[in-house]
Amino acid sequence: MDLEPKNQDQQHPQYKRDRATVDSLLDKEATDRNLSELARLIIRYRGFPGARDIQADLKKALQQWNHTEETLYEQTRKIHATGEVYRRLKNDQEDWV
Repeated sequence: MDLEPKNQDQQHPQYKRDRATVDSLLDKEATDRNLSELARLIIRYRGFPGARDIQADLKKALQQWNHTEETLYEQTRKIHATGEVYRRLKNDQEDWV
């Protein structure tokens, strides 16, 4: 009988959508919205047992924009304090739809 825990990566339910968002972030500038998206995705995938490619690319975007997690969160707290970052555009769709 095998009592060793299996270290098997899991598939995140939002992987496909998040992969597209991360790919987009890697090609864009560090706007308020993009920084907020980066912070949101880092939090989503923190400690998740899988999606290693997304986790690596999130770190790459963080470095590309000259941020650490601490400086990113500091800046996004200021951004969210204004309440404007996720103002809905006519063609925006909610994440949960």
